[in-house]
Amino acid sequence: MHQPGEPFTLGRQRGNVRVVDEACFAQVEHWVFDLDNTLYPPEAMLFDLIEPRIIAWMTRALSITDDAANRLRLDYWHTYGTTIAGLIAQHGIDPGPYLADVYDITFETLVPDPLLRDAIVRLPGRKIIFTNACVPYAERVVAARGLAGVFDAMYGVEHAGYLSKPDRAAFEAVFARDVIDPTRAAMFDDDPRNLAAPHAMGMRTVHVSSTAHRAEHIHHHTADLTDFLGQVTRGM
Repeated sequence: MHQPGEPFTLGRQRGNVRVVDEACFAQVEHWVFDLDNTLYPPEAMLFDLIEPRIIAWMTRALSITDDAANRLRLDYWHTYGTTIAGLIAQHGIDPGPYLADVYDITFETLVPDPLLRDAIVRLPGRKIIFTNACVPYAERVVAARGLAGVFDAMYGVEHAGYLSKPDRAAFEAVFARDVIDPTRAAMFDDDPRNLAAPHAMGMRTVHVSSTAHRAEHIHHHTADLTDFLGQVTRGM
């Protein structure tokens, strides 16, 4: 696994230069993927639909203004990893109605991605999704992306006791459910914060974003998940 001083590798480069050494992933048996802005591009802008619903829900539930709700939303996201984790910790909110409401959106901006599907299918071992959203929402996203049937399991915030990434306890709860050995696993996520605990647990970490973020806990970066996975499996 990653060692201090190991090169930060990019998942894409011009020309025919191979920039991912598949040997880095030779021991990986569990491939753990975040959902939002990882298995679909940020340009789909699903959060532009979700965030107003969060604010509206908080305005009703807490009897506060939209501006106050938005400030709390951002504060809870920074402090707890998700708004719902903050609402539970600070207000004792029942998460069920919240999750059913805020993720009740359309998926018109998502399109099937057969190349990504093929790239994930070729990965050896178990493939799972771990999202800070809920599984019913994840299932709809996966279906809209043409990825149904690709993953062995999907886990949401409800499977982590409503703890959220980047809290290490959230990872530990999900990995215990799926019997994942972190030292034989890789984590893909668009949020750099969410890769710190996986790194500490011994996982191979991949930051999926158009903007590279250099840090000790990020072992690889890619702006193109399909291309990156293709390089990983090329020699397998």
